[in-house]
Amino acid sequence: MSRQKQTPKYVFDNAGDQTTDRFAGLEHYFDAGTFRHLDTLGVAPGWRCLEIGGGSGSVARWLSERVGAQGQVIVTDINTRFLTHLSAPNIEVREHDIVNDDLEEDHYDLSHTRLVLVHIPERERAIDRIISALRPGGLILFEEFDVLSMMPDPQISPSETMLKTITVLWRVMRESGVDQRHGRLLAGILEGKGMENVAAEGRVFRIKGGSPWAHVLRANCEQMHDRIIASGDLTEDEFQADIQSLDDPKFVMLTAVLWAVSARRP
Repeated sequence: MSRQKQTPKYVFDNAGDQTTDRFAGLEHYFDAGTFRHLDTLGVAPGWRCLEIGGGSGSVARWLSERVGAQGQVIVTDINTRFLTHLSAPNIEVREHDIVNDDLEEDHYDLSHTRLVLVHIPERERAIDRIISALRPGGLILFEEFDVLSMMPDPQISPSETMLKTITVLWRVMRESGVDQRHGRLLAGILEGKGMENVAAEGRVFRIKGGSPWAHVLRANCEQMHDRIIASGDLTEDEFQADIQSLDDPKFVMLTAVLWAVSARRP
């Protein structure tokens, strides 16, 4: 009897109704930096690129245009419903679990992930598999959050707001296996695996209520509403008050630090 494949469950499942708002906000703030780093790495015509956790496909489209007709972009996700619109002949969309599903070895010129590894409890196995997929001399660009190193602090900047709902959300995420400092640790992890030319940059944005990032926060909190309330650390009234504050232009918060870490396989 064949065993049915089990789809991994992540904190922010892309099957959720809130996914569109989340993807839009992430692209608004972080795509420009991602494209800058990919450009610096020298992505060129003819490259074979692996985009893991492709989201709604904005990075895959950029890579497709850069590698041209002689190149190839493999874009993966465990739920590909936001990638079906990608129609370029040099793009292949795969439903794929980076921890368990087969992947070519010694094959790709570039592998990229953004906000994938923090959610995978078996992240060390995922990193090893991504490295193995690179050809010798191939390049990695990992972009992952560090939530804890630059938290909003009204004592330092009186205009900043720290919502109780966000604090509870982060705790629930941590209990679900999310590594909230993973972005900060990545450079050291890759050096420990013998990668070369390791470089790291962190970027953070100051945002206000009603902004695309406020929509990301709302989407995250609403998707995790039941687990936040079930924690017993927050009442429904407190939750709703915090959600409403995300529309207030006087609300000020920092994004998490997004670390961009690049390296070369020897």
